[in-house]
Amino acid sequence: MASAQATAPPVVTTAGPPRSRTVPTWVWALPPVAVLGLVFLYPLALVVQESLAPGAYAEVFSSASFRDALLTTVWLAVGATFGCLVLGFVLALIVAFVPFPGAKAVSRFIDVFLSFPSFLITLALLFVYGTVGMANGLWTGATGAAEGPFHFLTTPWGVLLAEITYFTPFVMRPLLAAFSQLDTAQLEVASSLGARPARIVRKVILPEALPALAAGGSLVLVMCLNEFGIVLFTGAKGVTTLPMLVYSKAILESDYAAACVVAVVNVVISVGLYTLYRVVSRRAGA
Repeated sequence: MASAQATAPPVVTTAGPPRSRTVPTWVWALPPVAVLGLVFLYPLALVVQESLAPGAYAEVFSSASFRDALLTTVWLAVGATFGCLVLGFVLALIVAFVPFPGAKAVSRFIDVFLSFPSFLITLALLFVYGTVGMANGLWTGATGAAEGPFHFLTTPWGVLLAEITYFTPFVMRPLLAAFSQLDTAQLEVASSLGARPARIVRKVILPEALPALAAGGSLVLVMCLNEFGIVLFTGAKGVTTLPMLVYSKAILESDYAAACVVAVVNVVISVGLYTLYRVVSRRAGA
C-alpha cells in the first residue's frame, strides 16, 4: 500500500515596495545657498573687508563730504516720502471714491507704472522742464528770450520732484488695496448723518488707510535712500547722496576703501529701514 506523501504548500513571501532613498532637506538648500554666497555674500564680505582698512572709517566720518551726503540723502528721502504720502493719498482717494470714466484703466496703469525704471521718468521730466525742454522752448518761442525760466531740475528741488513723481504709485498701490476692502456702508451712514466729505475722509477713511500709508511710506523711504539713477540723470550739481558718493569715491577718485565705508553705512541704514518696513507691512497685512 502506497503511502501518500503530504507535500507542504510552498511558502510565498511578499516583498514590499523598494524603499526609496530620501534626500536630506539640507541638501536641497545647498545650491541656492551656494549661488547666494557666490553672487551676493562673497562680494559683500569683500566690501566689508575693504572698509576695514586702517583709519578708513575715521577718515570718512570726519570728512565734510560724507556728512553733507548723509544729510542730503536723509532730507531728500524724508521729503520725497512725505510728498509721496500726501500726493498718493489724494490721488488714491480720487481713483477709489470719485467716479470718472477710465478709473479702472488708471488703477491698472499704476500697476504697470511700478515696473518702469526710475531714469525713464527722469528723462520724461527733462524733456518737459529741461534746459532745452518743451516748457523752455515754448517760453523762448513766445518771448524771444535767450533762455527759458525753468532750471529747477538741476537743483535739489528737481531731484525731489522726480522722486515724488516716480515713487508716488508705490504709495497708491497699498492704499487702493486698503480702500477696496473698506465697507462702503460706513461711508453711507456717515453721509446720511450729515458729515461732510472732509470729515468722512478724516474720521472714517484715514484711520483705515493708516496701516497702508505706513507700509507704503516705509518702502518709499528705503528706496529713496538707495536711489541713484534719478540723481545721476537729473545732473543736479551739488546734490551728492550716499550712492552718488560711493560712485564718486570708487570710479572718479579710485578711493575704494572710502567707497566701501560709505557703502557699508548705506547698507546698514537700508537694512534697518527694510526691517522696519517688513514689521509695518506685517502688521498692516500688506
